[in-house]
Amino acid sequence: MATIFTRIINGELPGRFVWRDDQCVAFMSINPLQPGHTLVVPVAEVDHWIDLDPDLLAHLVNVSHTIGHAIQGAFEPAKVGLMLAGLEVPHTHIHLVPIRGIHDLDFANADPDAAPDAIEEAAERIRAELRAAGHAEVASS
Repeated sequence: MATIFTRIINGELPGRFVWRDDQCVAFMSINPLQPGHTLVVPVAEVDHWIDLDPDLLAHLVNVSHTIGHAIQGAFEPAKVGLMLAGLEVPHTHIHLVPIRGIHDLDFANADPDAAPDAIEEAAERIRAELRAAGHAEVASS
């Protein structure tokens, strides 16, 4: 059975994408820790990141680096946190979160009722930064 992330990647469920290439996608969290919380997800369904092909893992980190720069420009946080947890969905994913402190990475603070318009506005801010940097992989939505 396909994971929820595969269903989002395949368009069976809605997602607010900011990046799409042949190996991975990036889309906004629907339960953001902070505005701009983005998930970088391989197209391949691999549960544990240590089982990823090393080249795919490197690609995910490179894409995370690029999107992290866009988040930094769009939200101007103290830092952009990167976390690989992977307990909530059995499909490897990297969390990129604009943070002011370590408390901003606490999943107990996730917004279970984030407004769709606010999530889309955050996605558009990230897309705009990616476009300005010349990235062709920017998703249209």
